[in-house]
Amino acid sequence: MIESATGLILRTRPLTETSLIVHWLTPDFGRIATVAKGARRIKSPFLGKLDLFYLADFSFSRSRRSDLHTLREVSLRETHSALRSDICRLRQAAYAASFVEQATETETPLPAIFELMNGFLACLCRQKFAPQIVLAFELKLLREIGLQPKWEQTGLAAGTKKIAAALTQSDWPACLRLKPAAVQTAELRRFLHGFLIFHLGRLPRGRAAALVDEVFAVQPS
Repeated sequence: MIESATGLILRTRPLTETSLIVHWLTPDFGRIATVAKGARRIKSPFLGKLDLFYLADFSFSRSRRSDLHTLREVSLRETHSALRSDICRLRQAAYAASFVEQATETETPLPAIFELMNGFLACLCRQKFAPQIVLAFELKLLREIGLQPKWEQTGLAAGTKKIAAALTQSDWPACLRLKPAAVQTAELRRFLHGFLIFHLGRLPRGRAAALVDEVFAVQPS
């Protein structure tokens, strides 16, 4: 049976000399993996349509024997091209994808997390390096998966708690308008470092690179 979805490409990897495995984040099917047969051939109909963080409408045939389905057609909506012109933006996007993959199950509807990831990528494309955006993504995703910190039980400074609450609740433009003090950003970053390890078992890949900034240059991830 052929099914249709809208999705963001979180990851790709070669399967054979001519085929790719494409990992998608979709609202209705959650995270799913598809094989794009012949996608690495020069004359493939998939040529130019399958790359990291592309947003696309696609169809696939569901496998009855595995969780690797067959990709049929792809129609691009958005390439998020600005991510490819700035290594900092690309690192932030890659970290967000890693966090989503670590924190969610496959083939479970994730409409809110899809919208969160899509909004985050759009924000990155409009805004140059801003560490608080990564922290906002972490906080918003923690809320969506039911792990929102109980701020009243933490030892964070009052101002840092207010910044954390604002980053959790505000939309992306409002998050960008927030101007936390360097000490508040650093304190929140350290807190989330430990919080993520405690609840997820380990940090999602790429967190240190995603938060590289002069403020954090000498601090551990």
